[in-house]
Amino acid sequence: MTSKHSARIECCDGVVFHPSRDGLEFKLQLAFVKSTLKRELLKILWSLGIILLTATGLHAQTPGEAGSPRGFLRMLNAVGNGTGKLEFRLDGAKVRAEGYEFGDVTGGIPRKPGTYKISFRREGVESAESSIEVVNNQTATLIPFVEQIPATKEKPAYWKIRVLKLKQQESEDKRTATIVNVTREAELKVEIGRKDETWETLMVKRLDLARTAIQQGSGYVPLKTGGKDLKPLSVGSSGNFVAVLYEDADGVICSRNFQDYKYLSAE
Repeated sequence: MTSKHSARIECCDGVVFHPSRDGLEFKLQLAFVKSTLKRELLKILWSLGIILLTATGLHAQTPGEAGSPRGFLRMLNAVGNGTGKLEFRLDGAKVRAEGYEFGDVTGGIPRKPGTYKISFRREGVESAESSIEVVNNQTATLIPFVEQIPATKEKPAYWKIRVLKLKQQESEDKRTATIVNVTREAELKVEIGRKDETWETLMVKRLDLARTAIQQGSGYVPLKTGGKDLKPLSVGSSGNFVAVLYEDADGVICSRNFQDYKYLSAE
């Protein structure tokens, strides 16, 4: 006596088969199962393809990607008086939640071209509010500093934040040095080293800048004022190398350097 064995095959669409192990019926049913599985797999792959295409399309339409017009803002914190960190806001929003230490300088902060409200705040000094225009492919530099406001009958003397704005201009020379003065001195005598180990003198008026061509090759260009050495300019093959002179709370002159690739003009 031969015993019959039955197998149970359930397809994705719920159809159940009980074919015998051998025979044409089993082969036909097995072929049907394979066809059904293949069809279901194709449906899944088709759905995944649509999802991926949709995601790619959404990503391509995301605003603010490469190719969009962009300008930049740079900020150097020269607010020597007051306590705590400097708060910098653009259109009411903090640029950096933790604020900025005295002497900090940012890299280029990207923004769409347009006019923005700017504000600076530090405990112990009066805040400053102004506006700045961001221009496509240009970097505007903001230098907040403090100025003492004389006493009046109504109010004693106090410190107030002011902002010097520097705009870019096209550069004609391969390498230039720019000295910016936001100290309390009406004019500063700044000396810059030459490649023949002599010194060139620049007279830099307050809230203004002076510029000169760099004579020596790549490396460090020494600077000094009032017989005091300042941080040297680290000079590369090309660009505009900027030194900003400002004061701490005790009136000691400090300097902070950065590189720009264009000339600067003060507003």
